[in-house]
Amino acid sequence: MIVTVGGSIGSGKTTLAKNLAGKLGLKYYSVGQMMRRLADERGISVLDLSLMAEDDPSIDQQLDTKQKELASEGNCVMDSRLGAYLLDADFKIWLDASPQVQAERIAGRDGISLEEAKMRIARREASENKRYREIYGIDVENRSVYDLILNTDNMTKEEVLKKCLDALKSKCL
Repeated sequence: MIVTVGGSIGSGKTTLAKNLAGKLGLKYYSVGQMMRRLADERGISVLDLSLMAEDDPSIDQQLDTKQKELASEGNCVMDSRLGAYLLDADFKIWLDASPQVQAERIAGRDGISLEEAKMRIARREASENKRYREIYGIDVENRSVYDLILNTDNMTKEEVLKKCLDALKSKCL
């Protein structure tokens, strides 16, 4: 079984993907972690790597090739904004959150101001959306590929996990 978890920045997708993998006994992979490692190797921020990728499509292509390779082994949860479009997954989840909640979560996680978090989120999402359109012709705003879409603003991580497990069980298990 392959499950993809995509979502807006700060929506809780990494937490959900890890929890789902644990509950279902599947491997967990994160394209975001791969991207952070790549940024660290280059001594830059993830935002700077995103902006660099606008002029260098090989950055996204490298990450997406690795994602496909890992998923080809099956039995995994892939934490990825593009996973639902690139992988032949059994179940595809999209998590969303309001801009305010996104910024609060990112500010708390990264130890930055709310305004800085809002700026980083907006710049990174704009960069990613532009690249995905140009490289793959994918509009990540098109949610029609997902089996489940949740807004996590007023949900605990346990509630998000339960909703996703219930939906997954009714469709796949």
